[in-house]
Amino acid sequence: MKTFQNIYLTTFAVFMTGCASTPPPQQSQIYIPAPTIVKYGDSQSIETVTADFGSTDLQTITETMVRSMLQSKAIQNSKSAPTVTLAEVKNQTGESINARMITEKVRTQLLKSGQVRFAVSSNEMQSQVDELKRQNQSGMYRNDGVSKTGMMEGAKYRITGTISTIVKQNRDMKDVFYNFTLNLVNNQTGLIEWAEEKEIRKTVTR
Repeated sequence: MKTFQNIYLTTFAVFMTGCASTPPPQQSQIYIPAPTIVKYGDSQSIETVTADFGSTDLQTITETMVRSMLQSKAIQNSKSAPTVTLAEVKNQTGESINARMITEKVRTQLLKSGQVRFAVSSNEMQSQVDELKRQNQSGMYRNDGVSKTGMMEGAKYRITGTISTIVKQNRDMKDVFYNFTLNLVNNQTGLIEWAEEKEIRKTVTR
């Protein structure tokens, strides 16, 4: 009988010891991400997040180029607003600069001045031709409301532009030099009637 009681007590003690040594189950942790904060800023404020081409560079370039072109003799001496085309600015930098944005901003500011008119560029010509064909050949429009072919106005000038960079860096500093040029070419004579450039230098120290 005592032997049975000893075995029972020993087994019970081992069981209680095992229960006591078993750590309580850990509660699962729930990750709650930090809230995202969105704020409006001043679109004209100076942007210095990185040395890459940014909004301040875009605004500075556009302002300089448009002001200079509108003050040129080719524009000032015209009896009426001359018709021009604007080719997309060529990006000759190592950055993924949105050259289309530069082109459209220059064109918008020139149009808002009222001193020039824009004809469709060579890149946009196919869309213009397709629209004229649709109106004249589809048979869906009244004759007096159709835009006639052969009535397009040719541009007296074309505007071309290029943006390029020189980048130098060492262990402590990075220097980025931007050069933006714009030219106004007389389509009839082939002469460059006006040219302007804007230089921008940005440095980053570590």
